[in-house]
Amino acid sequence: MKKLIQKLLNRETILYLVFGVLTTVLNVAVFWLMNRILGEELVLVNNAVAFVAAVIFAYVTNKLFVFESKSWSAKTLRVEIPAFVGARLVSFGLEELLLWISADVLKVGQYELLGIDGLIIAKLLIQVLVVVLNYIFSKFFIFRKKS
Repeated sequence: MKKLIQKLLNRETILYLVFGVLTTVLNVAVFWLMNRILGEELVLVNNAVAFVAAVIFAYVTNKLFVFESKSWSAKTLRVEIPAFVGARLVSFGLEELLLWISADVLKVGQYELLGIDGLIIAKLLIQVLVVVLNYIFSKFFIFRKKS
């Protein structure tokens, strides 16, 4: 158990969690702002705008600080960027589906907990799943160390 904890709590996973939290904060903040500007009836559009802002932030922070992919060559970027965006689109599709279920099927927006809108709570819970999925994609497929 101790070895598993040591393996999970290393520089990379801690930085990924820190930047994952910052990416999530940015995503939720943009989502909240877009809901205020355009209205909650455009929840999926608002989420798409938040997704774009979060992906740009996440790519740069993951590349530089988490996985330390130092090359900015065109060859490297032609591989990393489509892989990163493609993986994020998969998790985004899952997020959109779960958000649609939360908003339109379960109608969580009509509830609140401790003064927090139910839709924002659902968004945060979905983000936990998204962060884990994105870490797996990034570590094992996008920024993997070439041996």
